[in-house]
Amino acid sequence: MKLCIFGAGAVGGHLAAKLAAAGNDVSVVCRGAHLQAIRARGIKLLHGSETIQGKVRASERAADLGAQDFVIVTLKASLLGAFAESCAPLLGRDTAVVFAQNGIPWWYGRDLRFLDPHQALVRAIAPERVIGGVIFSANEVVEPGVIFNHVPGRNMLVVGEADDRNSTRIQALRETLDSAGMASPATSNIRQAIWSKLVQNLGTATLCTLTGATVGEMRSDGELAKLASRLGAEGRSIAAAHGIDVDGAPERPGGGHGSGLTGHKPSMLQDFERGRPMEIDALLMAPLAFARAREVPVPLLEVVAPLIARKAAAKGLYAPGEA
Repeated sequence: MKLCIFGAGAVGGHLAAKLAAAGNDVSVVCRGAHLQAIRARGIKLLHGSETIQGKVRASERAADLGAQDFVIVTLKASLLGAFAESCAPLLGRDTAVVFAQNGIPWWYGRDLRFLDPHQALVRAIAPERVIGGVIFSANEVVEPGVIFNHVPGRNMLVVGEADDRNSTRIQALRETLDSAGMASPATSNIRQAIWSKLVQNLGTATLCTLTGATVGEMRSDGELAKLASRLGAEGRSIAAAHGIDVDGAPERPGGGHGSGLTGHKPSMLQDFERGRPMEIDALLMAPLAFARAREVPVPLLEVVAPLIARKAAAKGLYAPGEA
């Protein structure tokens, strides 16, 4: 299988190392010291007691890598414009593109123009290429070219066609991921997996970002834990109003959807602290738009979303659009 990981940071690097070590033809798009280290030594994944070494082709230019069977995009939702601008050389006649982002994706299927405000993704990616992806994997780049996985044995990438058909390419991709040690269970409803993770994020990422607390600190605070439960319930109500039962989504190996890590900070808070563009629209404004479309009462989300948006905008990490 010929695969390109576009945005081979922590999560993308994890995927690239496993897929390459399993014998696939893997290339990665990344930059800086991380790129130089990968060119020199490949990608190293520290995975519990196991060290997985993957030899890949690496470039900061998609034009250097050629057409692929699959492109797996692991950029943050707020950075997808960079993929739209440069992806054309990766796309052969039958190339499929897996979008593995948090929150509601740009291709979801209703009027979500604010997730692709200049329609760059719509122009660059034909609908028939799109595959949905939901990643459950806690990783960290500990040094250039070296990824540390926090949850060995509990990593999962759920993939599905945008129209949920059981295609030959989806079966092949799931088999490739499974054979590389990345669980990829079958699902008949990719939107179910999307909402399942989103509900989880609504109950943790929001409050951790507002308070600066880790997941464990937030959960150990009685009042914050109650708010987290309410936010999760609001997310479930939004999903249900749009015909999605989140309880039917695939679970991680070992059960559940959470990583089990209580000492870590959610990616939204990490992005805020490190001055990186934040996924406000995909994680907060899109579900809020879904709630308003079906008149679902979400009083806590109506408060939390603009507070986080304001906090991010004040630091230059978010430019409010029209949700």
